[in-house]
Amino acid sequence: MRTDQALTNQDGAVRVPGYEVLVRTFLSGRSPRTLAAYSQDLQTFSQYLGVADPEEAARELLAHGPGRANLVALNYRSHLMERRLAPATINRRLAALRSLVALARTLGMIGWSLEVRNVKSEPYRDTRGPGTSGVRDMLDVTNARNDPKGIRDRAIVRALFDLALRRGELVSLDLEDLDLKARTLRVIGKGLAEKMVLTIPEKTAEALAVWLGIRGISPGPLFTNFDHARKGDGRLSGRSVHRIVKSLGDQVGLTTRPHGIRHTSVTEAVKRAQTSGIGLEEVMQFSRHKDVKTLLVYRDADRDVQGTLADLVSQAV
Repeated sequence: MRTDQALTNQDGAVRVPGYEVLVRTFLSGRSPRTLAAYSQDLQTFSQYLGVADPEEAARELLAHGPGRANLVALNYRSHLMERRLAPATINRRLAALRSLVALARTLGMIGWSLEVRNVKSEPYRDTRGPGTSGVRDMLDVTNARNDPKGIRDRAIVRALFDLALRRGELVSLDLEDLDLKARTLRVIGKGLAEKMVLTIPEKTAEALAVWLGIRGISPGPLFTNFDHARKGDGRLSGRSVHRIVKSLGDQVGLTTRPHGIRHTSVTEAVKRAQTSGIGLEEVMQFSRHKDVKTLLVYRDADRDVQGTLADLVSQAV
């Protein structure tokens, strides 16, 4: 059933949609990464309530008024905190519920909002990654291999570091996003609806060109897996990228992850921008952060402003 059909009666009059339509509308139009995250969030909430599916969970949340709904959400937040989940994970799951309730209000199903707030968090407190020497060591491991996986993994590490890509940005790339002749790559950034064009460094282009010699030039995902069953379109998953990076880190004595490589990339960009007369606002174009305050954390973490001031204060007594 199409959403627009579900919102009208047979005579064409607008009617209040049901919970199935609410959930379907809520998930429609999302990027693949956001769709997967929100679908998982709704499923987790359903499991918490002990109901069969997100549609039934939406009914349980909305059908008994704002007081009951907010109480359920508060208890859910406490449950997530007791599980010691990361604040970012808890807040994303709460955001999914608030967005669902907001859509229900927009569609005329209810006349109230969910008021439960996020838990306090300090994003980007730890901006450390493997460091440039660690990234170099990981590339050395891939450079020593000439098998298809080694060639692919080399291109992955170069793209993650050279362009400060997020894992989700990397796995969402398609062949059509890459233009080796123009040395550009179209990336859909976090929270964006349209892709932005990034200029590719020469070393990145070389690694991607060698990978394309293995992958071929047929349309589809840029980075593919080597699963002989080839489920779906063969797109490499975010979980697989995490395993690849972790394995490379293990081989050089480091514990790291894809976002750690991004951390190292952004930290290096901030450092080199300072010596090149480039402002932090311009570095945002490289890192694709929405708030310059985030880059201040990278800068201050590298300079250890807190430690320097602590030394100065201690000298006062």
